[in-house]
Amino acid sequence: MKKERGTAGLNVLLSVVTLIFVIGLIVMVFALMSGELQGATDDPTAIQVINDTGSSIAGVTAWFPIIIVITAMVVLILLTVIIITAIRGSGLIASA
Repeated sequence: MKKERGTAGLNVLLSVVTLIFVIGLIVMVFALMSGELQGATDDPTAIQVINDTGSSIAGVTAWFPIIIVITAMVVLILLTVIIITAIRGSGLIASA
């Protein structure tokens, strides 16, 4: 079993930060594409579809605070479990 000291939940935190970055990048690319397609199309139906898609993608940014809060909660839970395990392993608390 691999035991590394000082990396409590670091892999999970890095994965979540990378995930948030990639989601933001994808949303930005689709928002830019939507803006460019708007000026290049003359068909009213196509313009309506592009507007709907652009406004839907713009609403995704409201999810970022929720994702950050959930990530912080997961990291705190991991840290708490690691601290409790370390305290039990040190012998400070008698186990049943």
